Amino acid sequence: MSDVLSVDPRTGQVRERVAAESTPQDVDRAVRAAAAAAPALADRSVRADLLRTAAALLEEGGEEIIATADAETALGRVRLTGELARTCYQLRAFADVAESGAFLDVIIDHADPAARPAPRPDLRRYKVPLGVVAVFAASNFPLAFSVPGGDTASALAAGCPVVVKAHPDHPATSVLT
Repeated sequence: MSDVLSVDPRTGQVRERVAAESTPQDVDRAVRAAAAAAPALADRSVRADLLRTAAALLEEGGEEIIATADAETALGRVRLTGELARTCYQLRAFADVAESGAFLDVIIDHADPAARPAPRPDLRRYKVPLGVVAVFAASNFPLAFSVPGGDTASALAAGCPVVVKAHPDHPATSVLT
């Protein structure tokens, strides 16, 4: 098992040892834990609160997150400040979608016993969560398309627990977020 190191791309110097790479057993435990958490996401208002709280916590830790992301990616504070704002916007937007329930795409087709050529049964359809979602973080967007990004936010909004494969180029940022 190898260490995951946070490296400053400007200097090539190791910043810190963040963690050891996950073993297949670690991944299995994470997926099982995520599946066990699914009932907690059943309530849409809980999902919305979770997403809004995540956005607020990211903003609260913004200075440290941006500094760490810059140290690991050299993308610059201006770019990363915008990316953090975009990430928080995405989280809140998906919270609104979860709360409204519009994504469920509910269709109710009432029975019609007089329909011809045959009676039509009562048919109802709505979308349900699929289960645990795996998100693979992007190297070039350590926030908006990474641990707290849109893929994670949309899965949580739909009621799916998430397991994220953090990108090795920004491990300390991933841990923070």
